[in-house]
Amino acid sequence: MGRVSHAQAQANRQRVVERASQLFREQGTGVSVADLMKAAGLTHGGFYKQFASKEALIDEAVIHAVGELAEHHATTLQEHEGHRVEAQQALIDGYLSVRHRDNPASGCPVAALATDMARHSGDHGAHRAYTDGVQDFTRWLATDDEDGIARLCTMLGALLLARATKDSPLSEQVLSAARTALSPAPQPHC
Repeated sequence: MGRVSHAQAQANRQRVVERASQLFREQGTGVSVADLMKAAGLTHGGFYKQFASKEALIDEAVIHAVGELAEHHATTLQEHEGHRVEAQQALIDGYLSVRHRDNPASGCPVAALATDMARHSGDHGAHRAYTDGVQDFTRWLATDDEDGIARLCTMLGALLLARATKDSPLSEQVLSAARTALSPAPQPHC
């Protein structure tokens, strides 16, 4: 089999990073290199031509996932024509949905990778990118009255509990309760 062009090698590398980003969110960073490469449609032997180590891939995949999250926030704000409060509520409602609960591979890396990142030290690129992503997310959720940390904690906790109780009616109750808690209070009519 012949050598691949530089452009094809770069495309293959990007495909591995994107697929790893999804698999890590879905299954955790313990996914084997062989399974990652198979999911990307490439051979296991090509991995070390592309990456120095699995840790290097984890770093790139987490950076990629956090970048997708930032893009999602920007798109949500743009869809709501810059109306931050409406954009925040749309994001909260989507975040605390059955669809998001059931699709961790394409969902929020902050929730999906929390346990894995707790096991990584702060000197890894993945941990730094993850921490930066959490800080950006809290700033995005901030209101005039609070810094966004409690809102993010409520959303993450609810999503994790909903995923853990997915086969029970409790799962949707958790999502609904969190959406209600994070929705603006109805204004009294005069």
